[in-house]
Amino acid sequence: MRLTLTIAAAVAALMAPAVPVLTQPAIAQTADAQWRTVAPENLLVIDTAKGRILVELDPRVAPLSVERIRTLADRGFYDGLKFHRVMENFMAQTGDPQGTGEGGSDLPDVAGEFTFRRGRADGFTVVVPGAPAQFGLIGSIPVSTQPDAQMMVTSDFKTSATALFCPGVAGMARAEGPNSANSQFFLMTGPRDSLNGQYAAFGRVVAGMDVVRALKTGPDARNGAVTDPDVMTRARIASALPEGERPSVRVMTTASPAFAALVEQTRTERGSRFNVCDIQPPAELVG
Repeated sequence: MRLTLTIAAAVAALMAPAVPVLTQPAIAQTADAQWRTVAPENLLVIDTAKGRILVELDPRVAPLSVERIRTLADRGFYDGLKFHRVMENFMAQTGDPQGTGEGGSDLPDVAGEFTFRRGRADGFTVVVPGAPAQFGLIGSIPVSTQPDAQMMVTSDFKTSATALFCPGVAGMARAEGPNSANSQFFLMTGPRDSLNGQYAAFGRVVAGMDVVRALKTGPDARNGAVTDPDVMTRARIASALPEGERPSVRVMTTASPAFAALVEQTRTERGSRFNVCDIQPPAELVG
């Protein structure tokens, strides 16, 4: 049975207080602002009747999950599939050919990728310092992790990290078993700490969050099952699309002065409520 959450976890998540999602303030375009272009092989392009959603995939965080999404998208597996379970201020789930939450692909299930090992080359940017855990970003992905100093006492010169389910994060749905992910995935519209370390995060929406939030929600807030749901009309990895149809998006690097200014501005506005889910690197379409 392919569900995003167990029943107990779903109820706990729904009972958790919602954290307001900030609209990121405009960032002045200066010579100091640095941007990176998302590689086309790491850009999932989801078309719907309500608009386009672009998801940056990050194989550093969940390589098996990213490879599964790439494989199925390029097969055309996701074309026409429903957003069968959509819960306001929580998530939108899709990827089930049965449209019931119980289906999957003909491929073997994917092992759970609930934590990962990060090294210095992964470019972690601290947003909320602390000990023993720091909170920040690797690319677009919010994570909690041990400090870099911990790498000096590990055999692989890396340290453990856990991706966090903040708004925009894409995760693999699964059943009760930890290694039961297959084809279904979900896009977060609100933060849910109860998912951290329990589900595999494999990317983050970098354009089209307005589309995700506009998807039709289910009438029953406790299970999110949708009547007459929206569908993915087409889902492909950008590298599989003809060049003339291939979108390109660039994301602000978290090491840039402009990003540091965004963090400080948001920290000031949020005060004691500030956390890593309040921050996402700005992105823009190119061309």
